Amino acid sequence: MEFKDLEIFQMVAQKGTITEAAKELRYVQSNITSRIQKLEAEMNTALFNRHNRGMTLTPEGKKLLVYCEKILSLANEMKKVVQSKTEPAGKLEIGSVETVIKLPVILSSYSKKYKNVDLSLFTGVTEQLQKDVLNHQLDGAFITEINLHPELVSHDVFQEELVLLSDNTKTSLEQLINEPFLCFSEGCGYRARLEAWYKDQNITPQKVMEFGTLETILGSVSMGLGITFVPKSAVSHLEEKGLVTCHYLPEKYSKINTVFIRRKDAYLTSTLEKFIETFEQSEGEPAYPLA
Repeated sequence: MEFKDLEIFQMVAQKGTITEAAKELRYVQSNITSRIQKLEAEMNTALFNRHNRGMTLTPEGKKLLVYCEKILSLANEMKKVVQSKTEPAGKLEIGSVETVIKLPVILSSYSKKYKNVDLSLFTGVTEQLQKDVLNHQLDGAFITEINLHPELVSHDVFQEELVLLSDNTKTSLEQLINEPFLCFSEGCGYRARLEAWYKDQNITPQKVMEFGTLETILGSVSMGLGITFVPKSAVSHLEEKGLVTCHYLPEKYSKINTVFIRRKDAYLTSTLEKFIETFEQSEGEPAYPLA
């Protein structure tokens, strides 16, 4: 068994078809097929169920995928460990919720200083990002502070104030009670905070609408489609232009910390160590304004 066999197995499991896996890895399909068959022969069991829509993991395949991800993660970490402490290099995969307003400053500063690092950014909601870090799919992530998993360690980034946002025609909280709630998917820390307020006020939202990007949510709010709950730093430019109105909730719901998480048991590579230093040194620097 070779690392490449495990990489191919992992990609087929993710993509669900030989065709898509071959495109991603830039291999011919016959090579992918023969590698999977070879791995199944070595394991002496079928790893995939084949059907018209593609391939899905068998119970044995699901078990192997858990070990496969650990092995490949350790192999990747092994490469990083031997990198020079003075000149970070290699891949660094970071996750973030969409509303970290200082993120452009952090990424720009890091990329300009460490040109040999291949930095990638993935966005998502807090719960999913935490799972991705735990499963070795991300080196670290910026999330809203939650009950941290015991296998993770966090670094404070900054505290923010969340505001209930409406269009500029609504001036009181009473006017917002029956408005649709525009939000990210389940697992978003901001959504959880507003849902807690709704519950404590015995309010049932008439309609909840999920969106994929902050830009779409803010644009929809400004057009009067509904309300949302986001950091004030992300919408102050819209408020200054008179496009939206900010409404304030008690500190219990509105004060929230943004933290950076990483695996506690993972070796702190130079690429990640320098990244942490970068955002810690950015404290006090002005954030890049959102468009």
